[in-house]
Amino acid sequence: MTPKKLGLHFPAEFALQEAMWLSWPHKEASWPGKIDSIYPVYAKFIGLIAEAQKVRINVADQVMKAFAEKHLIAVNGNLNNVEFYFNPTNDAWCRDHGPAFLINKNGKEPEKAIVDWGYNAWGNKYPPFDLDDVIPTLIGKHYNIPVFNPGIVMEGGSVEFNGAGTLLTSTACLLNPNRNPHLNQQQIEEYLMNYYGVEQILWVDEGIVGDDTDGHIDDTVRFVNEDTVLTVVEENKNDENYEILQHNLKQLKQMRLLNGKQLNIIELPMPDAVEYDEQRLPAAYANFYITNKYVIVPTYRSSKDDKALQIIQSCFKDREVIGIDSTEIICKLLGVNPEAEINPPHYTKKFKEVVKSAYSYSHDFNDFLFLLEENSREEPVMIYPNSYHLKDGASDLDDATVREVTIGLLDGPGGRFRPLQRMQIGRAHV
Repeated sequence: MTPKKLGLHFPAEFALQEAMWLSWPHKEASWPGKIDSIYPVYAKFIGLIAEAQKVRINVADQVMKAFAEKHLIAVNGNLNNVEFYFNPTNDAWCRDHGPAFLINKNGKEPEKAIVDWGYNAWGNKYPPFDLDDVIPTLIGKHYNIPVFNPGIVMEGGSVEFNGAGTLLTSTACLLNPNRNPHLNQQQIEEYLMNYYGVEQILWVDEGIVGDDTDGHIDDTVRFVNEDTVLTVVEENKNDENYEILQHNLKQLKQMRLLNGKQLNIIELPMPDAVEYDEQRLPAAYANFYITNKYVIVPTYRSSKDDKALQIIQSCFKDREVIGIDSTEIICKLLGVNPEAEINPPHYTKKFKEVVKSAYSYSHDFNDFLFLLEENSREEPVMIYPNSYHLKDGASDLDDATVREVTIGLLDGPGGRFRPLQRMQIGRAHV
C-alpha cells in the first residue's frame, strides 16, 4: 500500500509546521578553514525559527550538543523550542537527507508517516553518506511513525509543492543519470505521485550555474501559495544564467494547474555573481525557508538584496521577510579551501607509501593518482578531514574515522591548492 492510497500527502512549505529538522554542521571538509565563520549565521537562523516553532537538530554526541547550545545562547535563541537528537550525520544538508513527513488529509490512520528516500549526496559527489541516508528511518523509529522506503534516490531540495496536488521539479536533477539511471521520466513521476501523494508533476529543465546538486528546484522556482510561484530570472543578458532562466520562465508560462489555471508567476532577480577562487557559486534568493513566523532569505552582499527581499515580502502578507547573509555558508567548494597554503608539499609516491601502510584503497583512487603523476608537472596532494592536510608519517592516517580525501594540485611548492577530485580511501587495516 502506497502513501497516496492511504490518503497521505506532502504539505506545502507555507503550511503551519510543528517543527523543522536540521543536522548540525560539523564536517570541516565542507567549509575548510572557515567552518567557524558559519556558526553565528547558522545559530541566528535557528534562533529566528525557534521563536514560533520547534527546531529539532541531529547531533553526534553530547559534545556537539553543548557546542550547538553555546552558539544558540550567544544569539539569545529560545532553547525551550530546540530539541537535540543523537543521530550522527556525515554532513549538514538535512533538507536533502532528512525525513519527508506526510500527513493524512482524510483524518484516518496513519495520521503521519515518513518517506525515507535513498540519498547519495547529489549523485555520489560527496561520499561517505551512509549516516545521512538512514536519518529518516531513525527519526521514524524514535517517534514510532510508519516509514516508507521507495528504494530510489530523491532529495528534499529537488521537489516543490503547492499543497493542492501539484509537485514541481527539474529534469536537470531528477533525470540525471547519477540518481536513478534505471528509471525514465514516466517511472519517476509514478514514484513521486505514489509516495508524495500528489496528482500532477510539472517540470522545468534547468538549474543555475554552479549548482552541485545538479539543478535543485529550491534554487529556481518556489510556490508561495497554491497557484503562485516565485521564479529567479537573470537581468543581465551577458550572464551565463540568462538563457537558462529564460528557458525555465517560458516553460512556467505554459504550465496549467489541476484546475486548469495558469500559474501566477512573479519574477525574482538573481544576485550579482558570487564567485570563489574563480568558480561560480549557486547563489539564489529562491533558496528561502518559510517558517510559521518568518520567511528567511539568503542574501549575498549584493546590490540586488533589498529588491529581492521586497519582492518576497509582497508575497507573504502574514509573515515577515528577513534576510540573512549567507555568503560564508555558500562558500563550500569541493571540500577544500582553495585559498589555503599547504606547506610543505607532499609527493604522490610518499602518499602511496603512507596510505598503503594504513589503508586498503580502491582501484579508482590508485588510477587517479597515477594519471596525475603521468600528466601533470605540478605536485599532487591530498587533503582529508580532521587533520586538514596529510602530514609526514603513517601514524597520521591511523584514525579510523578517515574515509575520504580530496586530491588536487599545488601551484608550486607551498603554493595554492586546486581541488580536482574527492575520493574514498577505503577501510583501515586492522
